[in-house]
Amino acid sequence: MDNKSFGLRLSELRTNKNVSAREMSLQLGQSPGYINSIENAASLPSMSSFFAICDYLQITPEEFFSTDDHTPDKTKELLIAARHLRRESLEHLIALVKIMS
Repeated sequence: MDNKSFGLRLSELRTNKNVSAREMSLQLGQSPGYINSIENAASLPSMSSFFAICDYLQITPEEFFSTDDHTPDKTKELLIAARHLRRESLEHLIALVKIMS
């Protein structure tokens, strides 16, 4: 993943969380333009900052790079909820998801 792709992915995930780049930057303890500079491919975060970004977005680094999942936080939420379902309910949920796809 190059700088541009990294920035686009960050922008997608941040937008899905309904937070501005400025707000996210400040909540991460960075300058107001920090996230903007990453999204515009002007810079990349350090490893520790990348982990902080993932924590902020409530995703794992693996989920950050899984670009086929556009809402990894919601996917994770669904999986956590599904773990508590009985087998029959889980089968109904799977059927419903297949219908909706």
